[in-house]
Amino acid sequence: MITLDGSYGEGGGALVRVALALSALTGKEFSVKNIRAGREQSGLKAQHVTAVNALKEICQAKTNEIGIGSTELSFTPGRVKSGIYTIDIGTAGSISLLLQALILPCLFAPNKVTLNVIGGTCGKGQASVDYLQNVFLPYVQRFVNRIELKVWKRGYYPKGQGKISLEISPKLKLKEKMDLSTFYEEIGLKAIKIKLIEPGQLEQIKGIVNVSAELQDKEVGERIKKSAENALKECNVPVSIRVEYSKTKSVGGEIVLWALWSKEGKIDPDNPVIMGSDALVEVGKSSEQVGKEAAEKLKQEIKSGFPVDMHLGDQLIPFLALLPGSEIKTREISPHAQTNMYVVEKFLPIGFKVDKNTISTELREKDL
Repeated sequence: MITLDGSYGEGGGALVRVALALSALTGKEFSVKNIRAGREQSGLKAQHVTAVNALKEICQAKTNEIGIGSTELSFTPGRVKSGIYTIDIGTAGSISLLLQALILPCLFAPNKVTLNVIGGTCGKGQASVDYLQNVFLPYVQRFVNRIELKVWKRGYYPKGQGKISLEISPKLKLKEKMDLSTFYEEIGLKAIKIKLIEPGQLEQIKGIVNVSAELQDKEVGERIKKSAENALKECNVPVSIRVEYSKTKSVGGEIVLWALWSKEGKIDPDNPVIMGSDALVEVGKSSEQVGKEAAEKLKQEIKSGFPVDMHLGDQLIPFLALLPGSEIKTREISPHAQTNMYVVEKFLPIGFKVDKNTISTELREKDL
């Protein structure tokens, strides 16, 4: 039994999500206490409880009795099963954060997995589904034959009810009993290491503004777009931002931007450099402020000279561990990233080396 301290690092929910993903992948059971001890409201939130319940179905896991606010969790996984799963968070709880616990094990399912998820498509302190789709998933593509996320309905705080589907067609399928030595040998043959060292040449910036239909009369989407475009002019590259209005249960919206880089005039299909940023529509914040905020965040990443934005760096940690010898450089190594490394090293025979802005991985042969 692997034991974890939920107050480690920033004491947030990332520790639980990464532990769930790695437990389902490796078949190793774990327990965690002091869940989200570093947050104002400690314990499991709706998306965490939903993730645990989803994994009970996906990998026949067994747990202690839990609910919203629970500060302890014991988790014993079974084998990941392919299939179609419908998962309803029931609130505006983050779809993206929920998927952090599910994507990793589903990459290695026996056959195709489809996750139909209902919840919040964006919100404070989380990557939106558009960031997941356009910035994060291109890096996961190396592990599968196909992975595709579709947004069917937007869901904003507080009612949520957004809907997405994520289809995963695995390339490398885990055997019933996972032998780590064989696993690393096979994955090393089928997936290229993650190497994100230099950004290259900035080629273009893309984006999406998604807002509730109620805001269309005031042209909120167009104003956000124009403000972002004006702030991005100094980048001297093509900027393409589309506006989307949707009927939603709660009024809200956001802008998500992402910058694409090239090497010798081509975007590297194996290790693309994609940086993202976002900003939420909020009460008391003008449309012009929203657009400028997202643009300024992106420019900060662009000007840093590093190929990985801070939030992507957090999310890539478990995937770097699947390919020893991988290396990334990021503007800032956050507490989230440090917490994720702590959890990964508990489950996998991997050591992380952190040198200023660089994170690299190596295999601990003695632990295989």
